[in-house]
Amino acid sequence: MDPAAPSPFNLAWLRIGVVSAHEAERARAGLTADEVPDAGAGRASVVPGAAAAPPEGEDVRTVRVEVEDGLPVDGAAFAAYVMEVLNDPRGWGADGTLAFARTDGAADVRVVLASPDLTDRLCYPLRTLGQVSCAIGGAAVLNVARWSEGAAPFTAAGGTVSGYRHYLVNHEVGHVLGHGHAACPAPGELAPVMVQQTLDLQGCRPNGWPAP
Repeated sequence: MDPAAPSPFNLAWLRIGVVSAHEAERARAGLTADEVPDAGAGRASVVPGAAAAPPEGEDVRTVRVEVEDGLPVDGAAFAAYVMEVLNDPRGWGADGTLAFARTDGAADVRVVLASPDLTDRLCYPLRTLGQVSCAIGGAAVLNVARWSEGAAPFTAAGGTVSGYRHYLVNHEVGHVLGHGHAACPAPGELAPVMVQQTLDLQGCRPNGWPAP
C-alpha cells in the first residue's frame, strides 16, 4: 500500500465530513429531507416572525416569507437564510442605500418557496414548466426543486448549490425591485446577478451577488 495514500479509515471520515457539511448547509437553507416533491399542498403559509433592517439602510423594504404547506422545509430556517442573503454586504444594499426588514404582515416584497406545481400556477402566465422560478406581482417565487438541487448550467460552470441559492434569492428579488435581465459582458467575467444563470451563463462565471 502506498504510504502516502489515505487509509480506508481516513477516507471514511473524510466522506462523513463532506456529507455532514452538505447536510448542515441544506439544514441552514431550511431543507429537512434529501428530496423534495413535485407538488405540495397547493397553498403557501406565511412564516411568522419579524426582524428589523440593518441600521445603515437609508431605504428599507419589508419582506414577507412564505412556504408552501407540505414541503420538507423548516420555515424559520428558510426565512432566516433569505434575510441573511438580502442583507449581505454583497447584496442589493451594498452601497448603503437599501436594507430589508422582515415582517409577517403586509410587505413590499414576498418571497415564496413553492413546489414545481405551485410555482407554475403562481407564475402563470409566465412559463416556468416545473423547472424554473419567477418574479410576478411583487412576489419572488422560488422553485423548491432549484432551491434543493441548484441548476446544472450554474454548477457545471463551477458554481456551488449554496452559491446558486444566493443567486436565486438575489435574482428574483432583483426583478421585484425593478431590475431586468442582463447579458454576460465578456467570456470569463463574473456574471451580473441578473443574467439568467439557471439557463445559460453565456460564457461568464457563476455569481450570486449584485455587488460581489
